Amino acid sequence: MERVLEVLDGRINGSIWAAVPVFLIFAGLYFGLRTFFVQIRHVPDMFRAVAETPKGKDRDGRDLDSEYGGISAFKAFTISAASRVGTGNIAGVALAISIGGPGAVFWMWMLALLGGATAFVESTLAQLWKTKDDEGNYHGGPAYYMTRGLGWKPAAVVFSLGLTFTYGFVYNAIQTNSIAEALGGSLSNDSVAVKSTVAIVVAGLTALIIFGGVTRIATATQVIVPFMAGAYLILGLIVVAVNLKEIPGMISLIVGSALGFREVAGATVWLAFTQGMRRGLFSNEAGMGSAPNAAATATVSHPVKQGLVQTLGVYFDTLLVCSITAFIVLLGPAVTYGKDDIQGATLTQTALADSVGAWGAHAVTFILFFLAFSSVIGNYYLAQANLEYLTTSKTAMLVFRLAVIGFVIFGAFGSVPLVWALGDTMAGALAILNIIAIVPLGGVAIKLLKNFNEQRRQGVDPVFHRNMLPELKNVEFWDGSDPVTRRSIEDRITLAERRE
Repeated sequence: MERVLEVLDGRINGSIWAAVPVFLIFAGLYFGLRTFFVQIRHVPDMFRAVAETPKGKDRDGRDLDSEYGGISAFKAFTISAASRVGTGNIAGVALAISIGGPGAVFWMWMLALLGGATAFVESTLAQLWKTKDDEGNYHGGPAYYMTRGLGWKPAAVVFSLGLTFTYGFVYNAIQTNSIAEALGGSLSNDSVAVKSTVAIVVAGLTALIIFGGVTRIATATQVIVPFMAGAYLILGLIVVAVNLKEIPGMISLIVGSALGFREVAGATVWLAFTQGMRRGLFSNEAGMGSAPNAAATATVSHPVKQGLVQTLGVYFDTLLVCSITAFIVLLGPAVTYGKDDIQGATLTQTALADSVGAWGAHAVTFILFFLAFSSVIGNYYLAQANLEYLTTSKTAMLVFRLAVIGFVIFGAFGSVPLVWALGDTMAGALAILNIIAIVPLGGVAIKLLKNFNEQRRQGVDPVFHRNMLPELKNVEFWDGSDPVTRRSIEDRITLAERRE
């Protein structure tokens, strides 16, 4: 096992992650400059877009929110947030700090600010080139804009295979691994019996959903998760309030460690940088090509609106939830940094218990279970959607589902470094391929943003019709026939008549 980890994390990830930061930083700066930093200028529009709900009914009397299987911008935001907010926020941030030191937090913040522009571009493109199946459900994402926007069918196939493997297998193993680690820390017992219990429970619940279609479990989880995330934020704010006088020193430590102004034993500036990039990408997924799959399902009047919503999702994940974990850890007992003492969820548990009492460790376990299991559900459906892009074979789907359960079980027994190293490998590879695709398509997103801003300046709710940019090819949607666009146009006509 140690040999596998050495090859995976030392050689393979060493090569991949020598390139990934270059791609992430280049893409963030490139899209930020070309959009005049849309991720900062349009923050007010982000909140307007996420709160927007399609109004009225279509000609058949159906609510526009559910027309053709589409969902509201806010629902698309919660879907992507459910995928983002989970293990990466609690265990991943702690892992980054235990290896890279406090400076890793700074680079996570920087990646979020830069990645906001990248998230905007990829989700806007997903909305533009979305499609609709025979049952009227929306589909879209990197595979679709690679195929329709660039004509890169082979690259789309490779990406779909990679995303299916990453989210169906690797990331689900990480979720179970973190649950097992947290429960072991809570019980002070990481025996095979504890891990077996986690494996059986999570695998059983997962099987019920993917084989039995038990939608009640999925629905209940989607209701519970926001409360769990909210409870975690409240716990973090309590820690901050209790240690209020130490906040300035903590911020100084984070920035100083990241830039090399303050030496931290066991953690170098390079470790802080790479760990901040790795855990930041795993957590907020900006540029990785996962969130666009959720963004494409939203019912909006203009593609840019969903691009702005997903940018807000990056901020919510990293600048808020990840920061809370970082504050809990750094305001707790002294941490031993470096690769000799790698910790994930247990580090967060120990730190929280130090600030609020022993019950804090159990609270983390309880919250992490729901967040992680929700991610298992979201990861599965995301992987399934990409598998369906590749094949409609029922046999392939059966094998895939069995493999998902197998990796859920494997995650409970795998070592913390191994499962996270495997996740880093796949995350880095997907990010590189996705960024290679969206850079040449960036001009399309710029045109859409310009169209959006022109309508905003006119004081109207932006609506997109593909005739506005006739040079764009293979755009199936946006012909004005969908109910949201039609309703927006009708509202605009009514407004103009009133002004006259």
